[in-house]
Amino acid sequence: MKFLQDYPREVKVFLIASLVNATGSALMWPLVTMYVFEELGRSMQEAGLVIAIQSLGGIAGQLLGGSLYHKLGVKRLIVGALAMNALALFALPAASTNWYLFMVAMGLVGLFNSMAQPAIQAFVGFRFAERRGELFNIIYVANNIGVALGTILSGFLAEISYMLSFVMNGLTSAIFAAFFLVYLRKISSTPVQENLPRRSQHREQSGWKLAGNTRLYLYMSLGTMFLLIGNSVWNTGVSPFIISEGWSKSLYSFLWTLNGILIFAAQPVVSLIKRWFAGTSNAQMTASAVFYLSGYAVILLMPSYPGLVLAMILATLGEMLISPATPAFIADTAGRNAPFYMGLSGGIGAAGRVIGPALMGGLFDRGGLAPTGWLACAMAVLAVGFFVIHAYVNRPARHLEQNAV
Repeated sequence: MKFLQDYPREVKVFLIASLVNATGSALMWPLVTMYVFEELGRSMQEAGLVIAIQSLGGIAGQLLGGSLYHKLGVKRLIVGALAMNALALFALPAASTNWYLFMVAMGLVGLFNSMAQPAIQAFVGFRFAERRGELFNIIYVANNIGVALGTILSGFLAEISYMLSFVMNGLTSAIFAAFFLVYLRKISSTPVQENLPRRSQHREQSGWKLAGNTRLYLYMSLGTMFLLIGNSVWNTGVSPFIISEGWSKSLYSFLWTLNGILIFAAQPVVSLIKRWFAGTSNAQMTASAVFYLSGYAVILLMPSYPGLVLAMILATLGEMLISPATPAFIADTAGRNAPFYMGLSGGIGAAGRVIGPALMGGLFDRGGLAPTGWLACAMAVLAVGFFVIHAYVNRPARHLEQNAV
């Protein structure tokens, strides 16, 4: 790809490895509910419980991964978490013979997979400090290409065996762990440390003291959490709405195909948005929530398939703005403590994935699509408010970003 020609070889190799890992992860997650319901003979409520346990494990993993970055070191943390994730995935076939063991294994998958995420984000921020904003966005695009490929392949693998998709996910996680083991041995740790500001050379601070600096993460994290609660409208509002209307299930799949295409194809549009009125990370978060709000409003005003397509376009633009913005802000402002804040903010935000489906599901059962749309809009309004507060309390950091451009 021409836009990668300006980057060093190690960036390109890193992106390929990240894409392979994302592809492997996407082989599994669309199939968990079907596997629990069809193969294990459990109810949809029990399938939802498994997803909730995996999500809770993910929250714990984000928090642990951020706090252990400097204690364990980047190599031990990333390689260890990915290797343990691979082992947990390989154990799923045996664990599925016992319902409780299966739930424990799924919780461990969520835990170890998420432990690596803040560490990888922080490593990118430290290693490539001068271009980390661009790289967070490129990695986000590469991961979503992997998700699109994995989702397509998962259907074919499921026709052969659900367990094959789980094992393939474990294999890609093991490959990613091996990549980092070799990669981190080859590079020197010096360039990573050189990119840290001088204030980061101070002695380690306790987690409680770092968490007390709420200005850096709290309002941003709550805004992200509310967005993720609202975004549950797609799985527990739009999805059952399409089924209840008697439409083809492929129409729902097309919405997510459109999401994947836009994440790659609409990059020029997002670049224009950033250039015109969202030049800083803080502005991008607020603009993201506005786009999400616009999409949810369309669901309310146009409860038809063309309306859902337009809503997905607007929500995807919001996703494209916020996904690279949050790690970029923390990497730019938190210095050496960036891994801790990435894990903490990721954990708080991910709580929305646990809360959202429960709230949306109950509302849909009572009133259909409309109340889920209203809740999504309300969550987006709250997100706008918290992102505005975040931008206000971080005004000095915002000015530094603008001066650096």
